[in-house]
Amino acid sequence: MSPTHADNGQAFSTNATTTVTPPVAGRHRIEVIGPMHDRYDEILTEEALQFVADLHRMFASGRHDRLADRQRRRFEIGNGRDPHFRADTKHIREDLTWKVAPPAPGLTDRRVEITGPTDPKMAINALNSGANVWLADQEDATSPTWRNVIGGQLSLFDAIRDQLEFTSPEGKEYRVTAEQTPTIVMRPRGWHLVEKHLRYITPHGQGSATSGSLVDFGLYAFHNATELVARGRGPYFYIPKIESSEEALLWNEIFTYTESALGLEHGTIRATVLIETLPAAFEMEEILYVMRDHISGLNAGRWDYIFSIIKHYRGRGARFVLPDRSEVTMTVPFMRAYTELLVKTCHRRGAMAIGGMSAFIPNRRDPEVTRNAEEKVRADKEREANDGFDGTWVAHPDLIPIARAAFTEVLGDRPNQLERQRDDVTVTEADLLNMHIGRDITNEGVRENVSIGIRYIESWLRGVGAAAIDNLMEDAATAEISRSQIWQWIHQDQKTAEGTPIKAAWVRELIADFLENTPRQEGDRFDTAAEIFAEVALGETFPTFLTVSAYSTHLVETE
Repeated sequence: MSPTHADNGQAFSTNATTTVTPPVAGRHRIEVIGPMHDRYDEILTEEALQFVADLHRMFASGRHDRLADRQRRRFEIGNGRDPHFRADTKHIREDLTWKVAPPAPGLTDRRVEITGPTDPKMAINALNSGANVWLADQEDATSPTWRNVIGGQLSLFDAIRDQLEFTSPEGKEYRVTAEQTPTIVMRPRGWHLVEKHLRYITPHGQGSATSGSLVDFGLYAFHNATELVARGRGPYFYIPKIESSEEALLWNEIFTYTESALGLEHGTIRATVLIETLPAAFEMEEILYVMRDHISGLNAGRWDYIFSIIKHYRGRGARFVLPDRSEVTMTVPFMRAYTELLVKTCHRRGAMAIGGMSAFIPNRRDPEVTRNAEEKVRADKEREANDGFDGTWVAHPDLIPIARAAFTEVLGDRPNQLERQRDDVTVTEADLLNMHIGRDITNEGVRENVSIGIRYIESWLRGVGAAAIDNLMEDAATAEISRSQIWQWIHQDQKTAEGTPIKAAWVRELIADFLENTPRQEGDRFDTAAEIFAEVALGETFPTFLTVSAYSTHLVETE
């Protein structure tokens, strides 16, 4: 650890440390199950697959331990034990001497970040957007088809080497024309997801599906880390779905091993961790601490955070029931508390605080929709900038000028506002759990959840992970809110403001009505999407993520 990162001399209290055993050549491997399409051999090289196999050999067991911790924590919260600030890590929070690593090249000014999937067309649009950072998303904005997983790696490989081009089926050509392109920060899949087109084979011949996280991270780092450093940037990552500092510590160990294996200086890899789960909000300082040599900042992942609240408190009674999704804004008590705590925590430790994504998007064919989207996004970004965030997300290039103006109004010529400490903020455990909003569930809110959920899943089944629906940008996180709210409302015996009991039978009627009245096209997947939605929203048990079983059943290529 460099001298700038002061340590208080006390070991971090955790059982999560992974014992790293050097790889044994030729005794463990990755088997390719998925079909080999054009140029896949450039990504799935023998050397790259061996590196991914090494990652699995050393870190897969730690991944399973952390997933078991998640299950235990959900059980405890569901049975009445609220999350809290940890007593065993109090010394970390109270020690004011330690800081995270200073900003890495290309990550000093992050005032506008564009998010989006990694298919060639969307990648080129992002690189030409004028944003400071491109969140190259292999997670919630990408449907994890085999073509998207490896095709996304190819897009990134080409983008980093200034050779990315694309011609649409209609003959339209796309090329990167920007003089200065955004810094690429790649987001791998979360710990809970697997990649079934690759199989990890142990020295004893036992096989298992690979970790989506380790596949996405490993292939990207192996192929691009050295090239990125040579071009004045580095291998940077957004880390999703973290629930504890132990999970963060596991990622930190992966970074350290990767730097050693690839001949990189310690601290070259940088991560921005999304605080998008309720348990992680109680461990922000600890997450920064265990990753302090490798972390650049935290991001307020609003949509997954709302989903996490519902998931953990879905069975805890009416006090924890949220109203229509549209009423759960960034200014409701628990969202306000969590975002203000995030800014204060980050700046206290020299880390960037990055705001989230407003779902409103413009429609170039409808000026009124565009005006509404611009107004909503402007207000959202002005609030974030004034709260002390150093940057923010947008989902559409047309929104970049609005976000940039809001942040430049506050930042001026400064690249960030790390010096703003927010000493005026005090957030308690009760504040983070204050879910009182005082708004109703409505008939229309239930219908919208059904409609959005089915339409997003249909898009996801077709391989499109970020979908514009009703002038909002929907991804896996917003679909999770839609289906989990339905589940909670049913199981907590809720009624709408109009007096309609929210029962499974009524929701099934809404699903049938949706299928009957939605315009259909040959080859659409609405019938399957409706079945999946019913399974994850109306079942007796609550699936942790809607995409887990749907992936195995519908997205895995067998030929």
